[in-house]
Amino acid sequence: MNNQDVARTFELLADMLDIEGKENRFAILAYRRAAEQIANLDRDINPIAQAGELRSISGIGQAIADKITLLLSTGSFDLLDRLKRAIPAGVVELLAVPDMGPKRVKMLWEQAGVNNVAELEQAARAGKLAGLPGIGPKMEAKIIANIETNRRRSSNVRIPLGIAYPLAYAMLKRLMYVDGVQRASVAGSLRRMKETIGDLDLLVSAEKAEPVMDAFAELSSVAEVIARGPTKSSARLHSGQQVDLRVIQPKHWGAALLYFTGSKDHNVRLRELALKKGYSLNEYSLTRVKDGKDFFYREEHDLYEKLGVPFIPPELREDRGELERDIPRVIELADIRGDLQMHTQWSDGETTIEQMARAAQARGYEYILITDHSQSLGVTNGLTPERLKEQRQEINAVNALDLGIRVLQGAEVEIKADGSLDYPDEVLASLDIVLASLHTSLRQEHDKVTQRALRAIRNPHVDIFAHPTGRLNFEAGDPRKAREGADLDLEAIFAACQETGTILEINASPERLDLNDLNARRALDVGCTLVISTDAHNPAMLSNIHYGVAVARRAWATPERVVNTWPLEKLLKYVKRDA
Repeated sequence: MNNQDVARTFELLADMLDIEGKENRFAILAYRRAAEQIANLDRDINPIAQAGELRSISGIGQAIADKITLLLSTGSFDLLDRLKRAIPAGVVELLAVPDMGPKRVKMLWEQAGVNNVAELEQAARAGKLAGLPGIGPKMEAKIIANIETNRRRSSNVRIPLGIAYPLAYAMLKRLMYVDGVQRASVAGSLRRMKETIGDLDLLVSAEKAEPVMDAFAELSSVAEVIARGPTKSSARLHSGQQVDLRVIQPKHWGAALLYFTGSKDHNVRLRELALKKGYSLNEYSLTRVKDGKDFFYREEHDLYEKLGVPFIPPELREDRGELERDIPRVIELADIRGDLQMHTQWSDGETTIEQMARAAQARGYEYILITDHSQSLGVTNGLTPERLKEQRQEINAVNALDLGIRVLQGAEVEIKADGSLDYPDEVLASLDIVLASLHTSLRQEHDKVTQRALRAIRNPHVDIFAHPTGRLNFEAGDPRKAREGADLDLEAIFAACQETGTILEINASPERLDLNDLNARRALDVGCTLVISTDAHNPAMLSNIHYGVAVARRAWATPERVVNTWPLEKLLKYVKRDA
C-alpha cells in the first residue's frame, strides 16, 4: 500500500464510524487528522513503519500507529473489518454528495434502502424520498443537482492550489541542493497561482541535466518515474499527482520560464506581438525572422522589455487585458500590516491569544484581530457575551505586555438562517471590528440566502463579510470533499458592500480561497474594499497569507484597496465611519 491507500483507508474508517454513530467525535477527528497527515506526507510511509517511527508523524498516536502497521502488513485491522461487514461501501460513498451528512446517510440507508449513489439518484428522480425525515420535493431536487455536480467534478483531474503548492516547493527545495543547479522554479498554472492545478511543472537551470534527473528520481515523494529523457522527466508521486521536470540551460532560462509559465492565451498574444516586431518567440529564445539570429535571455524582465511591454507578474498572465492596459502596482506580501481573522483556544483555535500575537509580531505585523466564533456555532465552542467580556480582559493583559503589536477584539459572528446576527447590537458595538459569515444553511434558495447575507451586510455594526460564499476547495486534504458555496447573487452583495462600505474578505485559508480571483476583481470594479485574512487556528497557519495575496494579485488588487495594508489608525477610523 502507498501513502494514498493508507490515507483513504483512514478516511473510510472515519466515514464509517460517522455513519454508525457510536464512536465519539474526537476519535473520528483523530482518524481524519491522521489521514490528512499521511496524504500530504512527502515520504513513503512503508519504511517509516518498518523503522517503528510512525509516531514521528504529527497526529499519529500509538493506537493509530498500531492500526497502520497492521494495515501495511496484512491489508486490514479488526475495526475496519467489522465496519466493512456492517456498512456497504456504496453507503459510505453517499457522504461525498453535498448535503449528505452521516445522519442523513444512515437514515436513507436504513429507512429507504438506499445503498449507493445510483440508487439515491434513481429514488430522488422517482420522487420516492419525499416524506422521509427532513426531505421534501425541494430537497429531492437538490440531491439530483448535487449528484450531477459531483459527476462533473469527478471528471476534473485538477487539484487544489493548497495541495499542489507545498508538494511542488518541497521538491524544488531538495533539487536546489544538487551540484550544478543554479536556479529552480515552479511553472504552469502553479506559478500563476490558479486555484486548481493540473500536472505540476518544475523548471531547473543547470548546465548538466543528468545529476538533476537522478536526484529527481530519488526524491522520497516520488513513487514512480513514468518517463525520462535527456532534459525532461515525468513522475507520479505517492500522493498521486504527476510532476514534469525540465532542466533548462542557463542562457535559455528567461524564455523557458516565460513559455512554461503560460498561460497559453498569454503566450499566443506575446508570439503575435513578437511577429509584428519581426521575431519568433519560443521556449529557448527570441529569433529574428530575417536572418535567424537567436537572442537569449536569462531573465523574463529582459525579454518583456525587448518586446516593448512592461514585465507582467505571473498571476496576471491570463489574457485578461494585461497587454492592453497599464499594469498597476499590485499588492505584495510585504504590504500586509496585520491579519484580521484568527481563532484561539477561546473557541476552536489551538493556542492562546498571546501565542498568536507573538507569532504575528514575528512576521512583522503591526496588529491582529482575534475573531473567535459566536455563540450559536456550538461545534466551535462559540463565545457567549459573558465570555466575550472575559476574553477582552485577556486581550487587554496581552496588550499590556507591550509586545510591539496591537491585539484587537473582534468576533466571527454567525449569520443565522433568517439573516439575524448571533449577538445583539450592543454586544457588536463593544467589539473593535465585527466579521459576519455564513456557515450553516448554505443550501438555501438563491433569493433567501442572498437576502440573508444582505441583511447582515446592512447592519451598521458589521465591518467585514467573511469568506462570502462559504465554499470549501477541499477538507482534511481531500479534494473529493469540496463544497460549493451558497447560491448568492454576488452582484447584489457587491453593490451592498460598496454602498455600506462593508469590507469583503479574501479568505487565505487554502481550503477556502473565498472570494476567488474573478469575484474579487468584480468586487473591485464596482468599488468595494477588500481584506486578506488567514482564518488561522494556530500560529503556523498565519503563513497561509501568501495564498490570499496571490488571489488578490490575480484580481489586480492594489495595496490601497486592501484594508490590512493600511496603518492601524486609518483602519480603525474606517470601521468606525458611522460612529
